[in-house]
Amino acid sequence: MSRITTIGFDADDTLWENERFFRNSEAHLADLLADHLPVAATTERLYQIEARNLAVYGYGIKGFTLSMIETALEVTGGRADPALIARILQIGRDMLAHPVDTLPDAGQVLEMLAGRYRLVLITKGDLFDQERKLAASGLGDHFDAVEIVADKRPDTYARIFTRHGDGPERAAMVGNSLKSDVLPAIAAGGWGVFVPHALTWSHEHAEEPEPGAERFARIDRLADLPPLIGAIG
Repeated sequence: MSRITTIGFDADDTLWENERFFRNSEAHLADLLADHLPVAATTERLYQIEARNLAVYGYGIKGFTLSMIETALEVTGGRADPALIARILQIGRDMLAHPVDTLPDAGQVLEMLAGRYRLVLITKGDLFDQERKLAASGLGDHFDAVEIVADKRPDTYARIFTRHGDGPERAAMVGNSLKSDVLPAIAAGGWGVFVPHALTWSHEHAEEPEPGAERFARIDRLADLPPLIGAIG
C-alpha cells in the first residue's frame, strides 16, 4: 500500500502570490505616515500591532487593514485625520480586489497528482477572501476538499487528514511556512514538505529541521513535488 494517500496544500505563497501584496501595502502605509515616523519604525510598529491582534482578528486582509488603522492612530497620537483613514481603507479594498497570480507549476503539479492522491487545500485566513482567491485561481477543481481554518496546529492537521484521508500518518502537507504548514503537520504524524518562497511574513518564521529529519523534506519548486511523493511511496 502507498505510504501517502492524501496531500494537503497551503494556498498563499504556495499556490499563488500573497505576501508581496502585504509588503506593498506596508510600504504604502509607511509613506503615508512618513511625517510622523521613519519607514522602518512604522513597519516594526505595524508588525507588533498585527501580532497583538491575531488572537482577536485572526489572519487575513481585513484584520491587516484594522491593524494598519490602529498603527496610524498610534503613530499620530490619535490625531489621524479622516482622509488618512479613508486612504488606508482603500488600501485594504485594493488588496481584496487584486487579481490572483498563481505561482509557476501550481496548476501542472495539481493536475499530475489529482486522481492519484486525495488533494486537500488547507489555508487560514478570511473565509470570503480565501474562497474568492480559490475561485479566481482556476485551481479549485483539482481538490477533493477545501478547509479554511482559523489557525494551523497539529490537531488541525490530525483532524483534517482523518476526515479527508487515512489519517496524518499517510498524509503530506506542502507549504511555504515552516511554522504553519510543515512543523505542525510533522508533529501530527504526517510528512511536511517545505517549498520556500522569496517572501515570508516574519510571523511565520521558524527554524528548519536538520537535513535528514524524519518526515521532513525541502524542495526548491513545486515541480519537484511529484517525484518526491513517488519516492516516499
